[in-house]
Amino acid sequence: MTFKYSYNSPVGKWLGFVAAVWVQAISGNNYTFSNYSDALKSLMALTQLQLNNLSVAKDVGKAFGILAGLASDRLSTPVILLIGSIEGFIGYGVQWLVVSGTIKPLPYWVMCIFLCMGGNSTTWMNTAILVTCIRNFRKNRGPVTGILKGYVGLSTAIFTDICSALFASDPSTFLLLLAVVPFAVCLSAIVFLREIPPSSTPAEEKEEVKYFGVINVIAVIIAVYLLVFDVSGTHGKVFSQIFAAILLILLASPLFIPVHLMVKNFIRSNSENFDVEGNENEIVEPLLVKKEVVVVKEENAAEMERRVPEIGEDHTIFEAIRTLDFWILFVSFLCGVGTGLAVMNNLGQMGLALGYTDVSIFVSLTSIWGFFGRILSGSVSEYFIKKAAMPRPIWNAASQIVMAVGYILMAIAMPGSLYVGSIVVGICYGVRLAVTVPTASELFGLKYYGLIYNVLILNLPLGSFLFSGLLAGLLYDAEATKTAGGGNTCVGAHCYRLVFIVMSIACIVGFGLDILLTIRTKNLYAKIYASRKTKKSTTAVLS
Repeated sequence: MTFKYSYNSPVGKWLGFVAAVWVQAISGNNYTFSNYSDALKSLMALTQLQLNNLSVAKDVGKAFGILAGLASDRLSTPVILLIGSIEGFIGYGVQWLVVSGTIKPLPYWVMCIFLCMGGNSTTWMNTAILVTCIRNFRKNRGPVTGILKGYVGLSTAIFTDICSALFASDPSTFLLLLAVVPFAVCLSAIVFLREIPPSSTPAEEKEEVKYFGVINVIAVIIAVYLLVFDVSGTHGKVFSQIFAAILLILLASPLFIPVHLMVKNFIRSNSENFDVEGNENEIVEPLLVKKEVVVVKEENAAEMERRVPEIGEDHTIFEAIRTLDFWILFVSFLCGVGTGLAVMNNLGQMGLALGYTDVSIFVSLTSIWGFFGRILSGSVSEYFIKKAAMPRPIWNAASQIVMAVGYILMAIAMPGSLYVGSIVVGICYGVRLAVTVPTASELFGLKYYGLIYNVLILNLPLGSFLFSGLLAGLLYDAEATKTAGGGNTCVGAHCYRLVFIVMSIACIVGFGLDILLTIRTKNLYAKIYASRKTKKSTTAVLS
């Protein structure tokens, strides 16, 4: 007897999740601007304010993620992935042509358009991945989000370290990788990623948790591997090539899970003697539905449509934005990701201001520790919901206060403070993303989640504009001296001191908002906890 593979089988679901992991591992290109920003600044003779506004342009691309959110309810996952991959190929491809000298520098406004396209491409990828995977594994939203967002965080380090290992951190080659690699990976993911019915039994849920644990372990190994490479100094050509080869093997290793399931199902199908076709056609739903139930449903339908949904039920975007909880989450998210993006976009200039010649180490540190923040907060927040009904927003509050301390350390500019700051910002930014994504789905439901998610991440371009484009750009230029080529430069701890102080105040405001949301959602998470506990008790009695 042969084993029949189906997209709707557990094998198909896990093949899709592994493909999603790969897409996320290459879709963090929006955080890599510092790796080639100095080349753009020199080539186009830009001031820091102009350069920061270029970085804002790439983040403004995320504002058009609303289009991806609208499309998520109308187009299939493969189509959404295809749109994102083509847009990224064009956006980063043109930047590569400019930085490599293949074409002359384009007008400033034209460059803004192509950076915007590059930034927008990731919204299509992330929407396709997050919406599909959260629906496929809706009873494990925390681990799913933590893993997927964790790999987004690692993607910056993956790109940076591979380019550093094989191409000596050449900015033009780096941009070429950003254009070609995501395009190729998305094309492969199109084949496997589909929306599949979620687990329906406790045994399936338990199996999911086990496999998520395996992927978590693999991800941590990759992060530690990247971290060791970063802190171990310079490496020879052969060593670097070996490093890159092992990294690719590690990235491919989650394939073990669907392969294991495929082999297990194949063995079972050959060892058990039953009629497969009969089982496939077996109807598990009742053939008849009581007429009274139908009548009740029909009578309540109109009332349900008129009733304003409660927190925890499915909201349209218009219903969500009428709630106070949405705006508390929105503004607190702005305080966290907006300030974090300001650091990521300016790491290159921050390092140069403090006398570092190679700033790629700070980009990698932010990426790797951002991964730890994402992957741990997703699993930990899920664990405490199941065990103690602890509201998920409390973890956002904790990250905000730690982030504020990190900015104060960076303002003091003690020796090594940029290393510490990069790690702290990475962790807290990661927590912020990994916790907010499932929180939004728990507060406002999954039915219209694609659009709600993309409205929330309007904070990325808004925060980039406020904290990076305006705050960091204007204050840096006020401290900088003009250069002969038309740009400017600033050297010393004073260049960004006031920027860090203002951002620490913003994080304290975000902390207060997260505490307020924790209080307001306490009853919701108590209901989630009670529902899961009741289901678990019922299952135990039946078994």
